Amino acid sequence: MSGYEVDRLNLSPDDIDLARSPLAGQFDRETYVLGAFNPGLTRLPNGNLAMFVRVAEALRQPVFDGQIHAIRWAEGSYVLDAWPLDLVDTADPRKFLIRGGRWKVMALTSLSWILPVELTPDGLDVIAIHYDKAIAPQGSFQCYGIEDARVSKVGDRWLMTTCSVSPERHSTTLYTSTNGLDFVFEDIVLDHQNKDMLIFEGLIDGQYWAQTRPLGDLYFAYPPGSEWRGGPSINLATSPDALHWKPHRNPGIRPHAATVHTARMGGGTPPMRTDQGWLTLWHGVEPKEIVGIYRTYWTLLDPDNPSQTIRTQHEPLLEANPALTAPLADQMYIDHVVFTTGIVDAGDHYIVASGEADLACRITHIPKSCFA
Repeated sequence: MSGYEVDRLNLSPDDIDLARSPLAGQFDRETYVLGAFNPGLTRLPNGNLAMFVRVAEALRQPVFDGQIHAIRWAEGSYVLDAWPLDLVDTADPRKFLIRGGRWKVMALTSLSWILPVELTPDGLDVIAIHYDKAIAPQGSFQCYGIEDARVSKVGDRWLMTTCSVSPERHSTTLYTSTNGLDFVFEDIVLDHQNKDMLIFEGLIDGQYWAQTRPLGDLYFAYPPGSEWRGGPSINLATSPDALHWKPHRNPGIRPHAATVHTARMGGGTPPMRTDQGWLTLWHGVEPKEIVGIYRTYWTLLDPDNPSQTIRTQHEPLLEANPALTAPLADQMYIDHVVFTTGIVDAGDHYIVASGEADLACRITHIPKSCFA
């Protein structure tokens, strides 16, 4: 679906000042912004919006001295690791596969950190970029970066989940705030590889709820003729305090066998309470080339039992819009990707924040009638 009245990019790599990056001055090699994308979104007490943008900072020339290099946090500073070119597969521009072992092992072509950006109440214009509030690696469990912030407001606290990347683990980490802009690190909350943890914006029977998306290389098949497809799915978990999580025994949103558009799927926006139930936007992926085609879909979940779907739609809510990224054509490295990561209520419509082409931040105003 397309043609919304308001649908535009509001932040791109050109808007980021790397002289104020956490990596600035750490090593003698030029970096650039591979992407400023996948923004968490929330409304601040003053009525403005805040995006929490993933800044993927990459080496301008990663190959030198006959080796390919990756950035790594190490004991409070940043260093470069070198890998022999004949040992790696660089087909995916976002990462390189290291050959020769029994397991799939990779390194990233960039290191990501989270940048808070304050916006006007409609989300369209930047008021301030808060470099002093940037969230950067602070431990070995984050040495390859912090990715894809999702922000939920529960009561008087803001909760931010992020994906922390390292050789130790691919974990989910939690940050909290009392004002929506200044976040403090709490702890690792999910130890297994999990790309999309979304905390519901409200409690159910005094419990925190979250959507999770555990990953793996092995999935079991549903019976022949099932409406579901085996593979990555959106699961559920509950917690008494947002720190200690227990998987919910009932499944959440599963890939549907009727469409290849959900051959892979994962969470998008933190579930928002509405008069009808919990509204959640999520991504489905259609296999194509290396990365695939990412689209945004929506589901309405039961207000008391989020494992039950009230309503959903197979048609996408958002698709990648090449017209938006046309002015950035010289910076594009993938296409066919919209990755929705934030939503706020704006009266008769929702303000939806997405990463477009793993490159820039996209703001779309979507009428509430679209979910009727």
